[in-house]
Amino acid sequence: MCGKAIGHSSNFQRHQQTHSGERPFTCSVCGKGFTQSSYLLTHQRIHTRESPFICSLCGEGFNRLSRLLKHQRIHTGESPYTCFTCGKGFNRPSKLLTHQRIHTGERPFTCSMCGKGFTNSSDLLTHQRVHAGERPFTCSVRGKGFTRSSHLLTHQLVHANQRPFECSYCEKTFKSKKDLLTHQRVHTEERPFTCSVCGKGFTQSGSLIQHRGLHTGERPFTCSKCEKRFRSSTHLTKHLRLHTGERLFTCPECGKRFRWIHLSSQLVEHKRVHTGEKPFVCSMCGKGFTMSSQHLTHQQVHTEETPFTCSTCGKGFSRSSTLQRHHQVHTGERPFLCSKRGKGFTQLSHLLRHQ
Repeated sequence: MCGKAIGHSSNFQRHQQTHSGERPFTCSVCGKGFTQSSYLLTHQRIHTRESPFICSLCGEGFNRLSRLLKHQRIHTGESPYTCFTCGKGFNRPSKLLTHQRIHTGERPFTCSMCGKGFTNSSDLLTHQRVHAGERPFTCSVRGKGFTRSSHLLTHQLVHANQRPFECSYCEKTFKSKKDLLTHQRVHTEERPFTCSVCGKGFTQSGSLIQHRGLHTGERPFTCSKCEKRFRSSTHLTKHLRLHTGERLFTCPECGKRFRWIHLSSQLVEHKRVHTGEKPFVCSMCGKGFTMSSQHLTHQQVHTEETPFTCSTCGKGFSRSSTLQRHHQVHTGERPFLCSKRGKGFTQLSHLLRHQ
């Protein structure tokens, strides 16, 4: 059939099953078929929950020896699979393959609903829950649902008031190691995620994905109230609170309420008004800022950089938000409408002054 040479008759018989599709060894629980009895025995451990391969360091059990060997690399720190682009090491070849897509920009797993691409299938499945409204991981305290179990675990630290990960530069604490590593890039100025179009660097891959929308013009998330479009679902969620008036988070000092709390949140930034903290300092002139975004925008005063260019008239801007407002000059778009007179405005602040 294929001309492949096989050394032993038993191996030849198993190989022929590749062409015939024959799977003579069947699981009595779920009916799944296998080409070899050893594969069936390994599979049955899923149903029996048998884990005969035990890690001697932490006691965790596995149903396959290969999974135990992969797990042990967590303890030894062994990362034999290295990225040739940035030198980062991984303990599994599959993780290296997924990582390399950050450099190549490849996103082979595409959402059929909005066209958004992902580097791995698990991220796509998690994303599809956004469209389905599915949030299978629920907080037992407040009943809030999450699309990922890791998001639930991080959320539960809010109730436990735990922030176990401390920054070695400024002693700020975080609920997760991922948040700490992202924060530390503020101090190290590391920006490992680079735009292939304009060369701008970002501390998070998600920020790079959103930034690419500036070049492509893609805005797949639409507000059901005013039809304004956004590059990310988080921006849409924040925007919807403008319509609902929802303000979930309260400042303990002055009682002011805010719509959003997260990394670089409104509430965290507002608290610096009371503390006087300005953690983001310009290396050129020493001026301090309460927000990293203000710091980055300020630095363009020294560099005279205007990375955001209008595709219609060629005018350059230091901020993407300023470019977006400028576009409305050409399109005539006025998305903020007065509920009484129907007059439109290009900015929310203009509408609020009018009201």
